[in-house]
Amino acid sequence: MIPFELMSLPSPVVDQAYCNISALEAENIGLPLKVYIDTPANQVLLAPSLSFLIQHVKRPEKLVFDLVIRRDWLNLPPQAIAIDYENNFDLRVQQDIVDSLAKGGLEPTDINTVCLSHCHFDHVGDHKLFPTGTFMVGAAAAELFEPGYPTNPTSSFSSDLLPHDRTLYLKSDGWKPIGPFPHGLDFYGDGSLYIVDSLGHHPGHLNILARTSSDGVWLLLAGDSAHHWSILTGESEIATAHGCAHVDKEAAERHIARIQDLMKQPRVRILLAHDDPWYKENKEGSSFFPGKIASL
Repeated sequence: MIPFELMSLPSPVVDQAYCNISALEAENIGLPLKVYIDTPANQVLLAPSLSFLIQHVKRPEKLVFDLVIRRDWLNLPPQAIAIDYENNFDLRVQQDIVDSLAKGGLEPTDINTVCLSHCHFDHVGDHKLFPTGTFMVGAAAAELFEPGYPTNPTSSFSSDLLPHDRTLYLKSDGWKPIGPFPHGLDFYGDGSLYIVDSLGHHPGHLNILARTSSDGVWLLLAGDSAHHWSILTGESEIATAHGCAHVDKEAAERHIARIQDLMKQPRVRILLAHDDPWYKENKEGSSFFPGKIASL
């Protein structure tokens, strides 16, 4: 059997389906780097929290990956707000996903699916703004709401964080390998987009791996698999002096190693949820909706 790290991504077929992916402008968050990487002094990185609109080129469905921070974040459970202040996150919510979609003429009701990388407050947004779409999150996230706030007053996750009647908790049992990743779901059934089980950071953490051209270009939306590019380049390691940003450090490191294997393959782009270098290079440019991220 070929080890996962040696498996190449599948070649395109004739008339291969793919997806157009657009970044959605939302807000910035101050990341105290000592919480995430082992190399900095007391540096705070004012980084983006990125969301993405994914549009299949042959189907009308539209998918949004992550809803980032809700505009009224002070209405989060008290424990979530306490964590924000404890870590000195500098939240600057200038617009939300609804504002960003409107720039390209889309309404929240135009979105068929919202896939959340995980349920941290800077990714989950406010589902009430999307009243018709189906929500998807990794199955392990369900444990966060058993029970949530206010039944459990110390929980940082509200019991109504996700719409009860429109949420799918995805189990990776039976998912097949895709490239270096052991478990991927061929979401549309045509090789255009895979939901990737991405263990380590948080219960139910997911990535999205999508084709962005018909001839073999790929984009991995890596969520919080790493919070800083120096982790992926090997210049830094996951910080532990002030706790660990990942619930399972070893699993997170294994997933990071798989992303590093993916980086060795041709015509593959990696984007982190808080990808500061990419954001600085592309802010207010054509990669943001109504534009799209150009293929390599």
